[in-house]
Amino acid sequence: MPGLLRGVARTAVVAGTATAVSNRVSRRQAGRWAAQQPEPEPAPASSPPPPAAAPVSDRSNMLDELKQLGDLKAQGVLTEAEFEEQKRRILG
Repeated sequence: MPGLLRGVARTAVVAGTATAVSNRVSRRQAGRWAAQQPEPEPAPASSPPPPAAAPVSDRSNMLDELKQLGDLKAQGVLTEAEFEEQKRRILG
């Protein structure tokens, strides 16, 4: 019986020591990685939508504005939703 208790106690000491060492290593590595992480770059600001213009009654002005919107969409300045919204504003 004393040999059994001695074996159990030795196993407990070894397991406890291994756990403590493992936790300390994990904390040290986490601290090092946190120190090495570059600061996150701010997200680029999205371009503001084009300003709302007065209602257009002349057809040639409407066509010119629609062409400009199409060019902005083709260049990637406007999203599909923004393009549709501005198109409705011009035509509506």
